[in-house]
Amino acid sequence: MIVDCGTYRAGRRTEGPEDYSDALDAVRAAGDGFVWIGLADPTQAEFDHAADEFGLHPLAVEDAVTAHQRPKIDIYQDSVFTVLKTAGYHPQDESVSIGELMIFLGDSYVMTVRHGPESPLKDLRAQLEKQPELLAHGPAAVLYAICDLVVDQYLDVATELQTDLDELEAEIFSPGRVRGAAERIYGFKRQVVNFRKATFPLMEPALRLTRVNAAAGEAKVPFVPAELRPYFRDVADHLAKVNEVVESLDRLLSDILAANLAQVSVQQNDDMRKISAWAALAAVPTMIAGIYGMNFEHMPELRQPWGYPAALGVMTGVCVVLYRLFKRAGWL
Repeated sequence: MIVDCGTYRAGRRTEGPEDYSDALDAVRAAGDGFVWIGLADPTQAEFDHAADEFGLHPLAVEDAVTAHQRPKIDIYQDSVFTVLKTAGYHPQDESVSIGELMIFLGDSYVMTVRHGPESPLKDLRAQLEKQPELLAHGPAAVLYAICDLVVDQYLDVATELQTDLDELEAEIFSPGRVRGAAERIYGFKRQVVNFRKATFPLMEPALRLTRVNAAAGEAKVPFVPAELRPYFRDVADHLAKVNEVVESLDRLLSDILAANLAQVSVQQNDDMRKISAWAALAAVPTMIAGIYGMNFEHMPELRQPWGYPAALGVMTGVCVVLYRLFKRAGWL
């Protein structure tokens, strides 16, 4: 559905036609300003109508409706199509949810299409309207503000994940065995991997938006004025910091998982040594009792009155010696 449609001139919102098609015609006829239209989980019919009015490329339209795209920036003849992944942290279950946000940038317009609950645009429009000096740079200012807000969300999520990892690490390596530790570590690693899929691919589009001149084999990003490129450079710097944190989290989780598996292996070895020691203690009396239970008529000390106590004494003595040896070796 259409969330909002606003007309902006000289960085300030002005009265204009409610229909976005009429609003776009008005700003183009006046030669100044731009239209910002916001869509949330649009249907195919809703987006087809908007695409026709704004002249969007069919491939970009398909990506915007179906969603599930990786972060990227595509340049078409009359528009720039940018895909961002939004992220939100939920402390109640210590999970990260991922949404999707598409931005179409063109001549005198910017269109935002959001999918999923993690949308940072609810308050962004109101905040931007308090910064007319930024909005005066045109539609690209909206793209910058969205990128900056999304990356700031990444920083918040990365900080929360770092805190959770510190708590998990302390719990895993605390005295006593933690049940289901491997499953918890793996589940946490899955959260980090999903978050990484949102942050790492965005680095290349962020860097493209900072370049004044096109690189070899790469088209210059249109509709982005040179005076805004330092702003995008700041976004790229923050994103690099996020990626460093995510990379560190991923490596540390792998190390914790390996250490936990080593702990389990050592614990299993200790258990096997204890089992083996007790089996050896049980084997000695079993062997002696088995020999005297073979029912042969001529056996040593079979008819001696001290034979039975002697056999028990030998069993007890050998078991005591073995127990002390195993105890000294740390097997018991």
